[in-house]
Amino acid sequence: MPATAKICPEPRRHFAHVAVPARELAASGSRRTFLKGSASVLLASGIGGSLLSACGGGNLDTEQGETPRLASVDNFRDVAGAAAGYPTADGKTMRRGVFFRANVLALSVADQTEIESLGIAAIFDLRSPGEIERTADILPRATVSQTLNVLGARDFITPAFNSAGGAAAFMESEARAYVTGAAQRANYGALLRQMADGAGAQLFHSNAGKDRAGWVAALLQSIANVPLDVIMQDYLLSNVYRAQAIRSQKETLRAQDGDALAAIQEPLLGVQESYLQAGFDQVQTSYGTMTRYLTEGLGVSKSAIESLRSRLVV
Repeated sequence: MPATAKICPEPRRHFAHVAVPARELAASGSRRTFLKGSASVLLASGIGGSLLSACGGGNLDTEQGETPRLASVDNFRDVAGAAAGYPTADGKTMRRGVFFRANVLALSVADQTEIESLGIAAIFDLRSPGEIERTADILPRATVSQTLNVLGARDFITPAFNSAGGAAAFMESEARAYVTGAAQRANYGALLRQMADGAGAQLFHSNAGKDRAGWVAALLQSIANVPLDVIMQDYLLSNVYRAQAIRSQKETLRAQDGDALAAIQEPLLGVQESYLQAGFDQVQTSYGTMTRYLTEGLGVSKSAIESLRSRLVV
């Protein structure tokens, strides 16, 4: 595994489980209470750092084996992390080898063979039609692929920005729209319902595998009751897995547009804590709890949530 994969984000200590009841939020007088509490205890004990070994190192589960690093699909990884799987707030562990996330499947021949060894039965492409036309997936054999255009737009093209702050604000608004947008809610709900009913390992992906796919991963980890400190660190690992691609994109932007314009666009290339935080904050504002967002916002039944949870944890 490349040395860069061992550079983990510094653990945060201000998140907790997302399903805090709304009455507790009101009593606290602070929106941040929505994301504070039990996870801090877990990470303060030193457990979090060892279990976030999706970014390299650690004692990998001997039965499941290490999730392969794919050179042609750099943000491919197991939603459950590495080692024994991410811990849950109720003392369980996420089950590895069930759900995978990725960026666009531009698979090399070698990586196609590698991914076929994982027994992935279904692939969900979350991109828009325009994105798919520009870069079509190269699919593993014996898989069924389905497109779910979660944004509901013909194409996804970012607007021009006057500042890096404007670019970051755009990414935060996109995350909030995952919660408020009609197309986003319909398609994320359809995805979760199909994943609950699906057999075999499943993979979902977006273009860079960091925003739309990152939100789905966060939802699944929330359903599994993974502490939000861990969910956030897993989300930020896109910056590690895609480090080389991000560097290359920066160099291309500098060569084409100059340093100043490249700096403005830099927030679009990776992920920041504030992006996922914006989505979580919107869940609190619109629904109060993650459970209500899943059931009322996305139309996922409680039985489907329990089906997903049973697949997600051991």
